[in-house]
Amino acid sequence: MTAYRIEPCTLADVPALARNNMSAFWTNQSWYLLWPKGTKLDFLIEQATQRIPNNLVCNRETLRHQKAVDPETGVLLGYARWKLPAGYEGAVEWEDSQIADVSEEEKRALKERSDVAWWEPISMNEIDDCSPEKERLLAKKPYISLDYLAVHPENKGKGIATALVETGISLAEKTGVDMLVLAFEAALNIYKKLGFKEIHRGYQDNTKYGGDGYWVTILEYKVNKASS
Repeated sequence: MTAYRIEPCTLADVPALARNNMSAFWTNQSWYLLWPKGTKLDFLIEQATQRIPNNLVCNRETLRHQKAVDPETGVLLGYARWKLPAGYEGAVEWEDSQIADVSEEEKRALKERSDVAWWEPISMNEIDDCSPEKERLLAKKPYISLDYLAVHPENKGKGIATALVETGISLAEKTGVDMLVLAFEAALNIYKKLGFKEIHRGYQDNTKYGGDGYWVTILEYKVNKASS
């Protein structure tokens, strides 16, 4: 398997992140159905390009952003966003993956740019039992949460997602904090092969929105506390 480089993200990555992330989720029927009929992928990429800079600089205390890149070309191939639990904001193991801070003036400009972007997904909260369950689990004990994992369809099946998750596992082991992830079927086997264990599974019935229904799984990875 290719040894991909895992690096911290920067604001310069925004165009590549928008293309990677929107294209990745566009292949997921449950996500595709969130958008009004006629919405085009290219349009969502444009809007995401407006929104992602603000998303990157928000919640810098707890969010960490990593990208997988081609070791020869430096091209972005995948993305992962991790959320640290309260009390671990200063974990040195994760400091390289924290987005560089920007001035208050630039933050305001990025927020204004994000606010004018179109982003109006249809709410399907009534069919979602896994997100509330994830929040309940996060409230019970500290977890490092994998908030977002995306690999462009052109690059799937090449071990990129695995490389990103393995990097997170390594850092979590050094930090001494267990991990939690809410997974769709497409990535479920990746997590299980890396040692995550299923702790909750729920069926999301989106048939009234034109979907086929799908399963979502919450998995936990327990670090070796003796090695942290």
